[in-house]
Amino acid sequence: MPTRIDVFTLFPDVIDHYVDASILGRARARGQLDLCTHDVRDAAHDAHRSVDDAPFGGGAGMVLAPEPVFESVESVAASPGGLPRPLILLSPSGRRFDQRVAHELAGLPEGFSLLCGRYEGVDQRVADHLVDDELSVGDFVLAGGELAALVVVEAVTRLLPGVLGNDRSAEDESFSAGLLEYPQYTRPAEFRGWEVPEVLRSGDHGRVDQWRRVQALVRTLERRPDLIAARGGLTDEEVEFLVEHGEVRSLREHGYDW
Repeated sequence: MPTRIDVFTLFPDVIDHYVDASILGRARARGQLDLCTHDVRDAAHDAHRSVDDAPFGGGAGMVLAPEPVFESVESVAASPGGLPRPLILLSPSGRRFDQRVAHELAGLPEGFSLLCGRYEGVDQRVADHLVDDELSVGDFVLAGGELAALVVVEAVTRLLPGVLGNDRSAEDESFSAGLLEYPQYTRPAEFRGWEVPEVLRSGDHGRVDQWRRVQALVRTLERRPDLIAARGGLTDEEVEFLVEHGEVRSLREHGYDW
C-alpha cells in the first residue's frame, strides 16, 4: 500500500513538478508514494481568488487568512479518501525537522499532510485549531513553505521500503546513525594525481567496512561535533575503535583523553 502525503499549497505545480522527477517520480510511478496536492485558492470565494489579508495591529506584509485554509482542509477531510493525519504546518516556529523526524513520519501507517505557509505567515487560528504539529527545516526565512514541504517529502520517501532499490543506502546515509556519511569515490581510481584510498580498491569488505566506520566517526567529530554531543558523546567502544585505527590525535583534539 502506498504512503500517502497530502500537500496544501498556493503553488501545487511547484510540488508536482519536483515530485515527478528522479527518485520521487519513480516512487510515485511505482505506487510507493501517493502524493496529492491541493490548491488552497480553490477554497477562495471572490473573483480574485484572494487568500490573504492585512494583519490586525498593522505591520508589513500580508497574512494567509483562516477561511480558505480551513475550507480547503475540511473539504478534503470530508471527501471519500479522507485526509491523512497528522496535518503539519511548515513554519519557522515548528520543531526542527531532522532524520529522526523523517523516520517518525515514514512510519505513520496512514501517511500525513503538509500545509505550506506563505506571506508573513498564517493566521494563528490555523496553528491553534486546525493543524496537529509544526515543523521547521532550519533557522532561515523562505518565501513560503513549498521548499520546506519538498524537503520533508523527499527525506521521508527515501526511507520507504524499496524506494532506493537497496535499503542499505538509507541506512548508510548521513544522519541515519547520528553520524555524517563516510567519503564516497568512484572511477577512475586516479584523477589528476589524486588516488582513491587503497583500502576501497582492495576487495576486502571487512577492511572497507572498518575504514568507512572510522571515516564516519572522525568526519562527524571534526565537522559536526554537535551531532556527537547529541548522541551523548562517543561510546567507550567507539573511542577504543578509533584508537585501534590510529585516530588518537583526533580524539585528543576533541576532548577525549587517551
